[in-house]
Amino acid sequence: MEKNIFEPSDQEEKSVTKIVHAVYLLQALSFFVPCILMIIAVIINYLKRSDAIGTWLESHFIWQIRTFWYGILWIIVGSLLAIFTAFIAGPFSIGVLFVTALGAIVWLLYRIIKGWLRLNDGKPISVKNRFSAAQTNGIFHN
Repeated sequence: MEKNIFEPSDQEEKSVTKIVHAVYLLQALSFFVPCILMIIAVIINYLKRSDAIGTWLESHFIWQIRTFWYGILWIIVGSLLAIFTAFIAGPFSIGVLFVTALGAIVWLLYRIIKGWLRLNDGKPISVKNRFSAAQTNGIFHN
């Protein structure tokens, strides 16, 4: 059986696994130090995701990057909704902002916990479509 060129050695896999653990930790700590740790985490993801192409760890990189960008989307939508309702309902906009922020926090916690537990079990995480780091680097594989 031929070795897959994307298959890492045990040492490479351990190294990439440590990076994925570190990113989940940074994402979790971002609840205490907002913004900067989440930004650092996504930068690490973008810099190191090519190391995981074709491995089970690639799904974790995709999951973490999507967690960041969808989290930003939650913030933007919630803020715009609060601004819009401020013009219509005044003080009600604080409630809208609170509910949106609470939803974003619960969703982020879910994403971090689910991903970290799957990583701890040595399993990939399900990502809904075929978008991967390999495709963005011009390398297409099945």
